[in-house]
Amino acid sequence: MDERRELAEDLCRIVGGRVLDALEILFEPDELSGEDTRLRELLAAKSRAWADVLCGEDDRAAAFLAIRLVSALYPGDAPFDPPAAWWGTPLGRAVARRAGHPAATAVPVSVAAAMLGITRQGVHDLVRRHKLDRDPEGAITTASIQARLSRSRGDQTAAGMRRSV
Repeated sequence: MDERRELAEDLCRIVGGRVLDALEILFEPDELSGEDTRLRELLAAKSRAWADVLCGEDDRAAAFLAIRLVSALYPGDAPFDPPAAWWGTPLGRAVARRAGHPAATAVPVSVAAAMLGITRQGVHDLVRRHKLDRDPEGAITTASIQARLSRSRGDQTAAGMRRSV
């Protein structure tokens, strides 16, 4: 399955579960009569459009959308701190590549490994070879993770821009 389609399906599933399913629970069945189908069709189209932006060429638009989605889907008073497995989902991979970690400029090695889809030892190896950067406290910078992910997709221009910001 291609990346955009997989991401669109993941977005449709997550937004449907977190938003539309909640509406079905809150409203009486006769209050939604037919609207549920229309909302799900709209969500499917919107999910495809979001996937196009997240997989597209406009880094700024993709980063802003990634942050908006995370903010809307995972609200809370505490900083966004998903479980490691979340970074392996289509949305997690897109967020890592396009926005880094929405709540941190640097992350522990274990989170960096999850974001990159590699082992902690792999992260240590990349740091040793100067392929990932550490902050003064020893955490891995999200900018270097983004640059690495962009490079692995062949997006050299975006990787260079992110590293210089």
